[in-house]
Amino acid sequence: MKIALFTFLITLAATATGADITDEELSMLYEKPSVFESLPKTRWIAESKNAYVVHDGYPQAPKHMLVIPKKRIPTILQASPDLIGEMVILANQVAKKEGLEKNGFRMVINTHPDGGQSVYHLHIHILGGRQMKWPPG
Repeated sequence: MKIALFTFLITLAATATGADITDEELSMLYEKPSVFESLPKTRWIAESKNAYVVHDGYPQAPKHMLVIPKKRIPTILQASPDLIGEMVILANQVAKKEGLEKNGFRMVINTHPDGGQSVYHLHIHILGGRQMKWPPG
C-alpha cells in the first residue's frame, strides 16, 4: 500500500510538471474516493432532479458554491449534455438566489490534473462577490 501511495504521489508530481498522464494514472484518479459522496443532505442549499448545490468548504471568493451531480461522474468528459445543461440551469438559479446576478459571477469546471481538478466527481464552481481576475491561473 505504501509503495502504491508513493507511486501515486510521484505520478501527481510528474503531471504537475506537464508530463502526459497515462491511462493507468487516470484510472487511479477516477477511483479516488469523492468527498461529495459523504456530504449530508442538510448541507444542500438547492437541488434539481440530478444535482445539488452546497457552499464550498474552502471558499476562494466571498460567495463560492458547488453544483454537484447526485450520481458520481468523474469529469465533464463523461457527462451527458442533458446533465450539464441541468447543472448550468441550477447554477444560474443559485447565483440569482445568492445575489450575484447584477455584479456577476464566474462558473468553473476543472478537468484532469492540468485543468486543476482535485476531486474526481464532476462539479461546477460558482464564484462571486468580488472582482474576478484574468487570466485565472
